Amino acid sequence: MNNKELIINAAPSEVEIALLEDGKLAEMHHQKTNNNFTVGDIFLGKVKKLMPGLNAAFIDIGHKKDAFLHYTDLGPPLRSLLKYTNNTINGSQNTHLLDNFKQEPEIVKSGKIDQVLSKGQLVLVQILKEPISTKGPRLSCEVTIPGRYLILAPFSDRVSVSKKIASADERKRLQMLGESIRPKGFGLIIRTVAEGKKVAELHEEMIDMMEQWQSIFKQLKSGSAPLKLLSELDKTSSILRDLLTDSFNRIVVNDKEFYNSIKTYLQNIAPEKLDILVFHKGTRTIFDHYGVTRQIKASFGKTATLNSGAYVIIENTEAMHVIDVNSGHKVTTGNTDDAIYSVNVEAAEEIARQLRLRDIGGLIVIDFIDMKNNQHKQALVQAMTEYMAKDRAQHTILPLSKFGLMQITRQRVRPEISVNTAEVCPTCNGNGVVQPSSLLIDDIERDLEFLMVNNPKTKLKLKVHPFIFAFLKRGLVSRQMKWYMKYYRWTSVFEEGSYFLNEYRFFDENDDEIRLN
Repeated sequence: MNNKELIINAAPSEVEIALLEDGKLAEMHHQKTNNNFTVGDIFLGKVKKLMPGLNAAFIDIGHKKDAFLHYTDLGPPLRSLLKYTNNTINGSQNTHLLDNFKQEPEIVKSGKIDQVLSKGQLVLVQILKEPISTKGPRLSCEVTIPGRYLILAPFSDRVSVSKKIASADERKRLQMLGESIRPKGFGLIIRTVAEGKKVAELHEEMIDMMEQWQSIFKQLKSGSAPLKLLSELDKTSSILRDLLTDSFNRIVVNDKEFYNSIKTYLQNIAPEKLDILVFHKGTRTIFDHYGVTRQIKASFGKTATLNSGAYVIIENTEAMHVIDVNSGHKVTTGNTDDAIYSVNVEAAEEIARQLRLRDIGGLIVIDFIDMKNNQHKQALVQAMTEYMAKDRAQHTILPLSKFGLMQITRQRVRPEISVNTAEVCPTCNGNGVVQPSSLLIDDIERDLEFLMVNNPKTKLKLKVHPFIFAFLKRGLVSRQMKWYMKYYRWTSVFEEGSYFLNEYRFFDENDDEIRLN
């Protein structure tokens, strides 16, 4: 993939972000400007209730539903985190640095929630999943501070390097570099985009992240739960941080304030990329101009049609998502196995795109067209693996079952994106019935008479569907001519292909619509 564009539509109440890959819509992100609970946010919370049966606790972080914290998300250094939090609040911890902080023993993997937490206890937590449906946020106590190249992990001493960096020499270089710059008491995760970066760039980001940790420390000293201590970057900046690579070639935004904030962000992290930032001007909306609106209408909905004529049907239930692949007219009786395989591979590419685009999570079951050839079955799984390699969400793909079903699990951290692409019928306004077409001309002539009487000096223009236009113009003495003979004023008639059959509108000489309702 060598062509990525980020189209950002900023409105007063929300920001919509579309990621295009080679012109095709790959991801959609919505951010409400008043959303207070975003993945990555760090809070000081209070334990409201312990649930030993679930081995979990409910934490008050200010959401209408208490947040959920499972034992497996506490993290090994929980005791050190609790000690640091308490000592900071009561004043005995006088620095954000951990040079002289005595780490506590790690908790065991198979422990119980009531052995490590108690009701009313204050705890530092980070949002793992946003509130989804009726559920509150899901939390983790493995607090980290993410940057573009590094992730800072307090109460750890490990440096780990992204497995996506293939070169053993580069991994070793980054490992040594990480060890040299990490502060005592902090661990580091080195991200894929750090490949080839110099020590100065990584060290500069390390200083920024330590300043954020210091900010948390200062707020803890005087705060009381529930309290937001650190807000994740707004979604636009976090997407730029996670996605911006050399293959990005354009970022377009329609809001001057957003444009300036992104420009500042790019100057800090990638000044060489400043020329790809574009401010959208023009009368058409940004999503219409770049074809995003059309792709949203085509991509969301129950059915997604492929170029070959085949299509996939996407259904969701409480337990899972079910996707059915249909050949349409592409594969008919007697076609070869190769044709069936090619349709399945084409469907796999679209399904991988749909999973990212809708942010579908949980269990996904795909019913591909039956294939008898085992090599084709293995190749299809390989193809799906390659198509989903671009997906940043954690996922697992299982081989085809003996019934030809493929199972995929995909991480879900935000509510699934759902766009209703259906529109109210403009002819019947959604009530399922339309006015008799035989009465249409009567309606037009009644409105025309009203306008002739009440607007005696206005030059009238009438716009109608092409079929109605032809009817009004036909014959030696057309309807239009009869109107002239009746009122001694000419009414110009124009055909408008975008109108539905029963639609008509009157305009004045300045092309301003004359509203009759």
